[in-house]
Amino acid sequence: MSKSFIILSTALVLLLVGLNSFVYADKAKSVKTASTGKAQIGGAFELTSHKGNIVTDKNFKGKKMMVFFGFANCPAICPTGLSNISQVIDILGEKSSEIAPVFITIDPERDSVAALDSYMENFHESITALTGPQAEINKAIENYKVYSRKVEIEGGYTMDHSAYIYLMDEDGEYLAHFAHDEDAEQIATKVKRFL
Repeated sequence: MSKSFIILSTALVLLLVGLNSFVYADKAKSVKTASTGKAQIGGAFELTSHKGNIVTDKNFKGKKMMVFFGFANCPAICPTGLSNISQVIDILGEKSSEIAPVFITIDPERDSVAALDSYMENFHESITALTGPQAEINKAIENYKVYSRKVEIEGGYTMDHSAYIYLMDEDGEYLAHFAHDEDAEQIATKVKRFL
């Protein structure tokens, strides 16, 4: 092969690669993506309360929801989260009437209506605990972007999960979230900004 052939071939390849990149870049510019400017957290659900009533997200319209996912057999994180929510309700006083605290189980296999009813005796009476078929729980978990995983242990299983408390507006839209290491006073101070 002659040098001029190699140079010409190389130039042609570079030209084609450059042209191809230009075409793809131009196509990428023309693809429009919709941005709502809102976090895609929250959504519809239809579950059963710890009192045996069918409950949907629409039951909480007009109030700000504080939503927490967990399970009744949780050794530390869930009792802490629910205790924090209970204390926040007390701290807010009369303003707490604007809040609908909701606890959604990630372990419906064990968290029956009766099990949750017994468990919720330990926390503020205004908290609604929800359970239901695994498929419906999975939808809620997905809608709220919750991490949840069953972990086999000796003698049974436990649940590994994220531990955020979500604050949703009157229409079920995401407002804020609170981490597990925030105490009730910190959470209440932040919630007050939205009331």
